[in-house]
Amino acid sequence: MSEQSGTKKIFSLSEVARSIEKTLSERYSSAFWVTAEMNKLNLYKHSGHCYPELVEKKDGKIVAQFKSTLWRADYLRINAVFQDVLKEPLKDGIKILFLARITFDAAHGLSLSIIDIDPNYTLGDLEREKLETIAKLKAEDLYIKNKQLPLPQLPQRIAIISVETSKGYVDFLKVIEQNPWGYKFFHMLFPSLLQGDKAIDSIIQQLMLIEKVKHHFDIIAIIRGGGGDVGLSCYNNFRLASAIANSSLPVLTGIGHATNETVCEMIAHYNAITPTKLGEFILQQFHNFSVPVNDAKKFIADKALRILMEERTHLKSEVKLFRSMTENLLLRHNNDVQSNIKLIRQVMNFRLRSEKSNIDYLKQQIHMRSAAFVLERNRELVGIERNVINMSPALVLKRGYTITLHKGAVIKSFEELQQGDAIETITSEGVINSAITSIKKNNNAG
Repeated sequence: MSEQSGTKKIFSLSEVARSIEKTLSERYSSAFWVTAEMNKLNLYKHSGHCYPELVEKKDGKIVAQFKSTLWRADYLRINAVFQDVLKEPLKDGIKILFLARITFDAAHGLSLSIIDIDPNYTLGDLEREKLETIAKLKAEDLYIKNKQLPLPQLPQRIAIISVETSKGYVDFLKVIEQNPWGYKFFHMLFPSLLQGDKAIDSIIQQLMLIEKVKHHFDIIAIIRGGGGDVGLSCYNNFRLASAIANSSLPVLTGIGHATNETVCEMIAHYNAITPTKLGEFILQQFHNFSVPVNDAKKFIADKALRILMEERTHLKSEVKLFRSMTENLLLRHNNDVQSNIKLIRQVMNFRLRSEKSNIDYLKQQIHMRSAAFVLERNRELVGIERNVINMSPALVLKRGYTITLHKGAVIKSFEELQQGDAIETITSEGVINSAITSIKKNNNAG
């Protein structure tokens, strides 16, 4: 009951709450359908109850926000339907059409009690976004832009956008690294969120990072381990699809689902149903290259073997012909050689005899000339010896000549002497000592 205080009518808080509760129960007596975005599911695992946070956005801004409750039994029933229709459970960030009642509790305030959720509305909303994104990509000439990039003949260097703990990532690496043909790959992980609204910016950021180091890679692989259509709603986003379309490297996707194809998968250079299939596609590129190379190798080897066999046969034939011709030539020329040897021997014998006769004659001439020379030389020596003997002082003195000395030296000029000098005169018979009494010059002396 309210209280009166002067002119003021005063109510307690519980009275106000009961009044609001009464008014709402009278005004909203039945359940009604509402559309909203489930920003957060807020599932409490210990109780099984959910307290979804519902919002409505306009131009990216929240224009309405409401608390709600989803009791355990209703959550289990609705979640099972979602998994059957959408292949994925209830989760954050999806648009829903739900049946609810307005409830008011004095302690907890106003909220919506969710009774049921229509999964087909959520699926339809995803499809609308998908069609809008496709139309916008085509309008901006982006829909087939990445498909037009040439795929390297051997896509060996791979930039992978995935999560290290993802089963799809593990399966992909197993396929390419453990291939039985021994093909070698270089790959680097660029970790990213792969589902939900936050995945959009996360994947775009990694695409931008790869763009900065694009010269190190041949292709980009976006790999996810699987999931239903709701979890893949981010791959229908225009910003993400545009980033993939504008990549300067071919983008290959292995997002891992077998239901409706997302926009990002449509505009990617190549899309595989699973990461395993994507790995097999890349291996196939190596097969496409190696098969003709191996065929060419086999063809060259076979051709080379045939050529070798043909040349070996030809060589044997040529060797046989050469041997036969050589033997004939040797036989023919051997006779010529023998004849020439015989002729050479005859000529050499004749020349030797002739040269021997010449040598004997020369020896004789030399001997004769040597004897005459010795005789003539002896004669000359005898004459010289006779002259030497005839010129000896003893013989000269015997012929009447004398030798005059002055002070023991032979007198060569009268100018060496003076009147009164003592001189010696040697004759063949003895020595005469005398003194000069006078000196008279011979007028005929030169």
